Amino acid sequence: MLALIRAEAHADIGSDHAKLPIRLIQSGRAGRCVVVELNPGPLELARRNVTRARLEGHIEVRAGDGFAPLAPGEVDSASVSGMGAGTVAGILRRAGERLPPALVVQPNDSPWPVRVWAREQGYHLAAERLIPGYWPYPVLRLERRDGPDPVYADAGLPLNAALRYGPHLLREGSGVLRGQVQADLTRLTPLAAPGRTAQTELETARAAWDLLQP
Repeated sequence: MLALIRAEAHADIGSDHAKLPIRLIQSGRAGRCVVVELNPGPLELARRNVTRARLEGHIEVRAGDGFAPLAPGEVDSASVSGMGAGTVAGILRRAGERLPPALVVQPNDSPWPVRVWAREQGYHLAAERLIPGYWPYPVLRLERRDGPDPVYADAGLPLNAALRYGPHLLREGSGVLRGQVQADLTRLTPLAAPGRTAQTELETARAAWDLLQP
């Protein structure tokens, strides 16, 4: 996630322990950070960690929900991570004019709702990563640009597969993505039947698998 962020002013929404902003400042990838945390326990932890790192002059910790503690135009980019994709998309929808021109998000499940939101709101998918772990963690960098996102314009790339697995990731065809798609095929095959959601998901996984073949 760190590699996809570079900004003069960056906000980490739902930061928890403030480790990402601390690393951004220490690595020179951000000049100033704002930490936003709603819950009292993580909020206090973030403050302690910033103080321990002696970065109070570079990182400000604020209590609040989502982007509400930020002023419009205050930051160049923001990150939202460690939540379900539906929760992330909800936070982005409520942000309104406080949204910065660049976003880096890491949902804990399928990024489909975030990719759909981005296409609707004029944010292009500039880059994406799939990080191996307990399960594959998707990380997306979104940038506000004019016009439709060209990354979805390839006629040979089924939209459902691109929204589920990622257009950049499908083109790269990493072993991590292959493993994820194969696991989905194994999980969905016994559940699929006409009219069921699992059937649609299985067809999407099959389309992605076809694209990943040499």
